[in-house]
Formats: sequence, structure tokens, C-alpha cells
Amino acid sequence: MKLPMQVLVVGGTGTLGRQIAKTAIDQGIEVRCMVRNPRKAAFLQEWGCEITQGDLLNPKDIDYALEGVDAIIDAATTRPDDPKSIYETDWEGKLNLYNACERAGIKRVVFLSLLAASRYRKVPLMDIKYCTEKLLQESSFEYTILQGVAFMQGVIGQFAIPILDSQPVWISGNPSAIAYMNTQDIASFAVAALNSPKTIRKSFPIVGSKAWNPDEIVQLCEKFSGKTAKVLRVSPFLIEVAKAMVSFFEPTVNVAERLSFSEVAGAGETLDAPMEETYSIFGLDPAESTTMESYIKEYYEVIIKRLREMEADLGKEEKKKLPF
Repeated sequence: MKLPMQVLVVGGTGTLGRQIAKTAIDQGIEVRCMVRNPRKAAFLQEWGCEITQGDLLNPKDIDYALEGVDAIIDAATTRPDDPKSIYETDWEGKLNLYNACERAGIKRVVFLSLLAASRYRKVPLMDIKYCTEKLLQESSFEYTILQGVAFMQGVIGQFAIPILDSQPVWISGNPSAIAYMNTQDIASFAVAALNSPKTIRKSFPIVGSKAWNPDEIVQLCEKFSGKTAKVLRVSPFLIEVAKAMVSFFEPTVNVAERLSFSEVAGAGETLDAPMEETYSIFGLDPAESTTMESYIKEYYEVIIKRLREMEADLGKEEKKKLPF
């Protein structure tokens, strides 16, 4: 099977979507990205993407974006600062997207979902992922569903930066062990699926090599940053109170839905899955995937080097504010 002539990446400005677009371009695929704000997508154009402006809540925008497209990779998810409900933005958007694909006769779909979505349907984002999976499974689409867990990129904001800056690290409930994966590695699977008939109408876990609990991540950050972490543990009850409070105010409805995801991170379950078969079917080498140790080590090496370069240009009082 030849690679599709042109692929529409939905969610191309997101943390994962941009990596999918870059990986596809590097492999010689023509990539189009539908974005709400083209000015924020200038970097995609620089990489070689074709940009079309549009919103998943506007079916006409989708019809236009799909013209001449052979396949889609759906990595779209509501942004945390979106004031609308996840159900309005994500679910209605999904229905519009796949209805438009049917109208355009596009069969090949790669959908980025979440592992264990069926077990956490009370969590809006997980419920939407589960419902989208069911929609695809009951359709005639030649789909591939990739079930990830969490991005290594998220570990930086939650753990690495606060520890380097001597700020507290917040850990909630009975924390789950999570097999984080680098978005660049997830992108490799998404693009590889386009050229693999064995992945059609199947679902695959896409997770890292090991499930890490928060305390283990904190220890890694301490090791590579040379700093001692300040860990604050938050009661699940307080999170429930916060969810109840913000849900009273419509402008914060998305905040309440995001807070509900703490139910997954604090469930005390291990979010992991065997990956041997997945690597084999996709033709990828597990040795080339990023490990948590190497990811955190590289982050600190780069950031500390930059901070030390800045130190040379700072005055005595300004140097005191540096995190080392």
C-alpha cells in the first residue's frame, strides 16, 4: 500500500497534533491542517503544511478542508481555556467531522483515543473518546484506534519545572501509575498506521515502556536537577469540592470537566498495557522510543545549560533569583 497522497490532521496545533504533522511531512506525506486561528499555526506552514481555517462546529469548514484528502488523523481535543463544554466542542465536533468524511467518501481514519476510556465514562473526556470509538466501530470506516495514556510533555509542567523552581508539586488522591509516552513516539505510530493494512478496523494500546507513579517521577527530577522536591498531597475530597464550586458558574464549566480527570489520575490503578504486538504490527522498534529517564535528563541538561548562559549576563541581585 502506498502512503496517502494527502492527509488531513485535525488538531494540528496541539501538543500531539503538531508532532503528527511534522512526522508525516518528514516521511513525504502531503499534510493539510484545519485550524481555528491560522496566525497560531505559522510554524506548521514553515514545516510544509497546507493550512485551512475552520472549526469542527461548522460543517461547511470541514467539507472544504476535506477536498482532495485521502485520509484523516484525528488528534483533536478541546483546549483547557475553551469556555464551552467538552461535549459541545468535542462530541458535536466529532459527529460533524465523521459525517463530513462520509459525504466526501473518505474511508481511512486514524483516531487518537485514551486507554481504559470505557472504565471512566463519568469523566467527560474519557466518555467522548469511548463514544467516538463506538461510532467508528459501528461505521464502515477503515479506522485505526490508538489508545494512549498521558504525554511525557505533561510531566515537565507538573513535576520538572516546579521542582527546579523550588515550588510545590501537587499529588492528588491515591495516585495512578501511568505509562507516559513522548508525543513524538505516538506520532510515529499514527503515521505508520496509514501504511499498514494490518491495523485497519483494529484498536491498539500506545503507551510507554514503564508505568511511573508520581513519587518515582519526583525522584527522577531530584536526581537530574540536583534539587529537593516539596511534595504536597491533596485530598480527593478537596478536588470534589472544587469541581462542585466551579460547576455553578457556566463560564467555568470546562474547568469542572478538566478537574474531573483527576478521578483517573487519582484512582490508584495502573494505566499500562503490553506493547510487543503493537510494535510488531506497526513495524517500529521499541528501542527507538523515548524512556522517561532520558526525557527528564535531557530536559534538565538543556534548561540548566540555558540558565547558566543567562547567568553570565545578570547582575548580582538577579543571579539570586535563578533556581540553582
